[in-house]
Amino acid sequence: MGFNAPDNPSDVTQGLAKFGYLASEGLSSSIFLSLSLQRPLFLEGDPGVGKTEVAKTLAKWTGGDLIRLQCYEGLDASQALYEWDYTKQLLHLRAAEATGRASEVSEQGLEDEIYQERFLVKRPLLKAISYSPQESPVLLIDEIDRADDEFEAFLLELLSEFSVTIPEIGTFSAEVPPIVVITSNRTRDVHDALKRRCLYHWVEHPDFDREVMIIRSRVPDVSEEFAVQIAAAVEQVRTLDLYKAPGVAESIDWTVALGRLGSITLDEETVLSTIGTLVKYREDQIRLLDHGIKGLVEKALARAG
Repeated sequence: MGFNAPDNPSDVTQGLAKFGYLASEGLSSSIFLSLSLQRPLFLEGDPGVGKTEVAKTLAKWTGGDLIRLQCYEGLDASQALYEWDYTKQLLHLRAAEATGRASEVSEQGLEDEIYQERFLVKRPLLKAISYSPQESPVLLIDEIDRADDEFEAFLLELLSEFSVTIPEIGTFSAEVPPIVVITSNRTRDVHDALKRRCLYHWVEHPDFDREVMIIRSRVPDVSEEFAVQIAAAVEQVRTLDLYKAPGVAESIDWTVALGRLGSITLDEETVLSTIGTLVKYREDQIRLLDHGIKGLVEKALARAG
């Protein structure tokens, strides 16, 4: 069944929900506009709030391939675009020599042979613009804030044209731009020029009711009462002055861990034994312990009623 473009943000909300992603109204509106205007979507927010999951769910919903470019310090254009398969090129030259064909073809002719598309290894960015319009993929450029300024400038140019020229072959251009999702954890500020090419949305931690729904959607075996307790406890933890507050990903992981231990309600002992699933820095764990696990559990149980 083909993908039907959404007519409004409500269609986006419903479409993503079918694949387990419960988007806020603001996020659904941003995704709708991104799809309608064929503009990249720039998602910024704390780690673990579900930015990467947006792209994964969009790929499931649209039926397109998910192409992921994980950014890191030192990433350059060649690593993100393409490289030549030198092993195959060398084997081709040796085969030409073994058969005697090398002596019959000019040096320029042999060079032209080894720089053909069959020897080209397409990396994520080139791969994303090489699809047919009927197979438009979802290109996830993950954690752009980890890349260098030089790569950011290159990406700005690519997103302007969705076109790449390879000197030995020619130009690759996308007939229809891929769906592009760019994420940032804001470890550094991304240049305004790149953001201007995109539609921007800050992804917040979900409110209490939506977090309960997300937990129950991702961990179907958990009871509603227990999901409420977990969401209430996480909500309290986020109010503390932590180095890294737990995101939705941690809420889900914590729920799974508690289930594996056979828990059906929160208690001080169980929270202590699973604290590493929820809070991933030692300093934050100490701060949480100083705050008091017993009081946190009591408040969570009281909210669950």
